[in-house]
Amino acid sequence: MHRIALLDDHQSAAARFADWSTLPVEAEVVAFADHVADPDALVARLRGFDVVVAMRERTAFPREVLERLTDLRLLVTTGAANAAIDLDAARDLGVAVTGTGAHGPATAEMTWALILAVARNVPVEDASMRAGGWQHTVGRDLAGATLGVIGLGNLGSAVARVGQAFGMNVVAWSQNLTDDRAAEVGVRRVERDELLRTADVVSIHLKLSDRTRGLLGAPELALMKPTAILVNTSRGPIVDEAALVAALRDGSIHGAGLDVYDTEPLPVDSPLRELRRAVLTPHLGYVTERTYEVFWRDAVADVAAWLSGAPVRVL
Repeated sequence: MHRIALLDDHQSAAARFADWSTLPVEAEVVAFADHVADPDALVARLRGFDVVVAMRERTAFPREVLERLTDLRLLVTTGAANAAIDLDAARDLGVAVTGTGAHGPATAEMTWALILAVARNVPVEDASMRAGGWQHTVGRDLAGATLGVIGLGNLGSAVARVGQAFGMNVVAWSQNLTDDRAAEVGVRRVERDELLRTADVVSIHLKLSDRTRGLLGAPELALMKPTAILVNTSRGPIVDEAALVAALRDGSIHGAGLDVYDTEPLPVDSPLRELRRAVLTPHLGYVTERTYEVFWRDAVADVAAWLSGAPVRVL
């Protein structure tokens, strides 16, 4: 019998959004709602499973882990790419790696949830209301303010358009952004330092790479206005986390909305958890009903095709 492991199913969504009983052969499907980071514990958990479905970049599969998963034959990732999987090692070991579709707008929507939550102090006022309080903060206006978008791809462009709908002045920067591309979205291209100095809200929409890791460190954060808000729904390591904690503690920036972190799940003792200037969400950017419908439906289809001996699209 085939054994199929579904990893990081924190909301027990795999059974709600797809019908695993439609697989063409008898199989044992086991969903794990917790996260296992330790490589030894992960290998022990996955022993005997020939199929693993991984939720985006939650669980890492480096070569040293894949080499020990001697039963593994198919690794499915939700989404079309997964930087946490060593694809070269998988090919060397004869493990087929395939992916699923996605629902594009979800992360842009989450970005605006964070911008508004920080600007209007929503978590603080919500907690106050539940404790019997009333009106403790003064919110920040977005209309007429400047939104700085770092990365003007599909997500960055969607965030920029919402900013325009709010009546914001939108500027953008990335290392390869051209004036023509910025004009297509109706925004103005500026250099990075100008964006950081002038933006009232800075929103990051870049892929994590050697070029973007640590892109915003202490010197870059020091350029920002003390009234500015930083939002990161891309990848945690793009921002130097220690430098961001320091900036929030000393008030050199007004606040931050964060959905991504250096280590996920965010450690219980992370100093970010103590900062009222930070609004924190647990990497919910893609966690929506429509996204999960696509993820889990396509995951079932990928596994079914492989079990039937049909070709699968290999990443």
